[in-house]
Amino acid sequence: MTIDVRGTPTILAGMPGWGYAAGAAALVGLQVAILHGFGQPLIAASGRILLWAGDPRSPDTSQQLTDWYSFSHIIHGFIFFGLLRLFAPRLPFAARLLIAIGIEIGWEITENTPAIIQHYRKQALAVGYVGDSILNSVSDTVMMASGFFFASRMRAPIVIALAIGLELFTAWAIRDNLTLNVLGLVAPSDLAPMRAIHDWQAGAGTGADDQSR
Repeated sequence: MTIDVRGTPTILAGMPGWGYAAGAAALVGLQVAILHGFGQPLIAASGRILLWAGDPRSPDTSQQLTDWYSFSHIIHGFIFFGLLRLFAPRLPFAARLLIAIGIEIGWEITENTPAIIQHYRKQALAVGYVGDSILNSVSDTVMMASGFFFASRMRAPIVIALAIGLELFTAWAIRDNLTLNVLGLVAPSDLAPMRAIHDWQAGAGTGADDQSR
């Protein structure tokens, strides 16, 4: 792949529209193939396909089309749009979206590896977590792309305010969000703040005012 003097990948900048669509389809196909190779199911074990899974402790979480964690993937789209607009401003929108899809799929594959699944299972809200169904994982990629597109059409302050609002809303509703997920993934679980967070999350669903994940 050649790079021009400004650092723009010319192979992406010069692709026709159908090339971006074909690239996105190929990436999603690779996502499906790898997750299938990992042994992830196509759909939920129940055999049902639901538009929304609202109970964070239900086996349908991370198995259906959308759930509370879909909001995190929308925020992924916000973040990827901002970063790519900053670091690759000369690339066409479709090229930046294709890069974002590739990054998102890379994460979807990573989080369904046995090591990451086992790490998540140590968290209070992920006991019994078995990874994503292929349906849910592909839907997560679509959610990211939706967030990316939304961010491209809105002013930055609106996007930032919405991201903060979604984080606060999901923290209130299910005691989890993108920020807490990242902390749970990278911070040692024996740290006092992390133990406090896990204890707080373990109380989700036990009170009358608790919401589904």
